[in-house]
Amino acid sequence: FGRGCYKSYEVGVNPNISRIRKGNDVYLDNILKSGHGSVLEHGWLNWMLCEVSRVFTHELVRHRVGTAFSQESLRFVRTNEIGFWLPGDLEVINTETGLLTLEQVDATNKILIETVEYLEGQSKRINETLKLDEIKSFDIKKRLTTIVRRILPEGLSTNIGWSCNIRTLRHLLEMRTSRHSEEEIRLVFGQIGYKVKERFPNLFGDYKIEMVNGLPEFTTEYKKV
Repeated sequence: FGRGCYKSYEVGVNPNISRIRKGNDVYLDNILKSGHGSVLEHGWLNWMLCEVSRVFTHELVRHRVGTAFSQESLRFVRTNEIGFWLPGDLEVINTETGLLTLEQVDATNKILIETVEYLEGQSKRINETLKLDEIKSFDIKKRLTTIVRRILPEGLSTNIGWSCNIRTLRHLLEMRTSRHSEEEIRLVFGQIGYKVKERFPNLFGDYKIEMVNGLPEFTTEYKKV
């Protein structure tokens, strides 16, 4: 697509061109340097992000340009157990600032776990009260399941299918691994960054990685390609 913009397939096709860049690595490096980002919109990657929280997915789906989403439905999927990821930022804040005591960290983590366990128990009670396992109609079970989901926490684990083009992913790598972004989305996009940097070095090899608060931060000189 990029070569089609300038007819830069070979010397002689476009009289204005006296030389061409041979090799995918050299060509794509020039695309990044020149900021010709529209070319990267033609390449798409598909991801299945599993056991992430709905805190994470609520932030992810805000990025609408160059993306597509298919998320696990809490209307169709009945939840018996609440998968929950316990954030580690309490310990980081305590280490960095000293504003929290270890007792505060431990007590807060205990409250978080107790709250999730309580909500999990209550959702099971509702399921048992409604005798959902005895209902044959899927439509009725779906309607009752959507009632139960209203007490489930935003931190509930979920799965989401996510597709994005290369240009969008480059933007999100910088934005969502930034030290100023939310902890879980930094964790997930850090893993995505490592994978694409290794798998597609011609497209993501320009990124530099710095560990900040125990998580990778991806930066590049080719900003907003």
